[in-house]
Amino acid sequence: MSPLWATSMIFFSLLLGSHGRPLYPLPSKQQHKEKKALQTSRPYNIAHRGSNGEIPEETAAAYMRAIEEGADFIESDILATKDGQLICFHDVTLDATTDIAKHAKFANRKRTYEVEGSNMTGYFVGKFSCISSTLFFLQVYLDFTLAELKSLGVKQRFSFRDQQYNGKFSIITFEEFIAIALDANRIVGIYPEIKDPVFINQRVKWANGKKFEDKFVETLQKYGYGGAYMSTEWLKQPVFIQSFAPTSLVYISNLTDSPKIFLIDDFDIRTQDTNQSFWEISSDSYLEYIANFVIGIGPWKDTIVPTKNNYLTTPTDLVDRAHAHNLQVHTYTFRNENSYLHFDFHQDPYAEYDYWINTIGVDGLFTDFTGSVHQYQEWAQASATNEASALGLLHKLALMISSFEGEE
Repeated sequence: MSPLWATSMIFFSLLLGSHGRPLYPLPSKQQHKEKKALQTSRPYNIAHRGSNGEIPEETAAAYMRAIEEGADFIESDILATKDGQLICFHDVTLDATTDIAKHAKFANRKRTYEVEGSNMTGYFVGKFSCISSTLFFLQVYLDFTLAELKSLGVKQRFSFRDQQYNGKFSIITFEEFIAIALDANRIVGIYPEIKDPVFINQRVKWANGKKFEDKFVETLQKYGYGGAYMSTEWLKQPVFIQSFAPTSLVYISNLTDSPKIFLIDDFDIRTQDTNQSFWEISSDSYLEYIANFVIGIGPWKDTIVPTKNNYLTTPTDLVDRAHAHNLQVHTYTFRNENSYLHFDFHQDPYAEYDYWINTIGVDGLFTDFTGSVHQYQEWAQASATNEASALGLLHKLALMISSFEGEE
């Protein structure tokens, strides 16, 4: 365990049981005048909800662990609370990754709503206007304020992962997430998602007619994020803005020049805002269109290389076609557990990384295990350097022998 990680865990341990307070200071309490630059020479290592293979997802501890392990970018899903605060949380309900069920005072908050065409029951994160339907409980608003959400403990989503941190960390705000990146001792990018914008904009009421996307971009700009991809401004504070909703990405193109990534779901999932099929949004004509607004796509791995009986089948040409439209490809999600590794990789995450980077040619990897990707890339880079050095030495020896033979 490195000194930085140990210090971080001591810091968080001191705050256990204090969920009502923010877990992390807003930017910027720490100052690092000289920071190591973001690496841009190899595919990006994107910490999917932090290092959530080890620590409960989207918590300050998970993000700090990911930075410690070598993440290029830390990734988060952004949702809204009743009182208009933007938070880092993946689900629109609290059931799967918090201890909400242990809080008797919130027992009457459970509701049923339609989310992306399906009915969902649970404890919803934000403030939502209720649509009249016999399927819904008749309440005017569902609401959790930021203070209420901070009283909850976050837990590990998967039972087969380490459970020791369950309940020890709270939900964090978008601003706290930004602070973690800005206060790192090297340049670390952020990769926030405009999460479920159709659901949020239909039900969350913003002042002055503001939309979810407006509040999202305003927060980024408040802390200095902006600039086109690879610009001097962007390299100082790197950011990718992601969304499954193409209309959101088109809308914010008029608000910010920060690079955007269009996320693509599985074959049978239609876009939440435009109701388009996978085949429509992955067509050449659509890639040509969306390239006017984004610099890359973020497809689910199995849409790039379909699988059958847990084996890989023939790769599609999606990556090649995206690259032909000058679009990067950041694919998701890489997980180390055997249940997520296809048989082709013989239970070896390094074999999977090697395949996706060197055979398929992706430009970024969303991973639950940032440390594994970083260690693989460091090992691969060192191996390539050593191989080049060895080949260079052999070439010099060959020239010396050739020169010697020529003199005889």
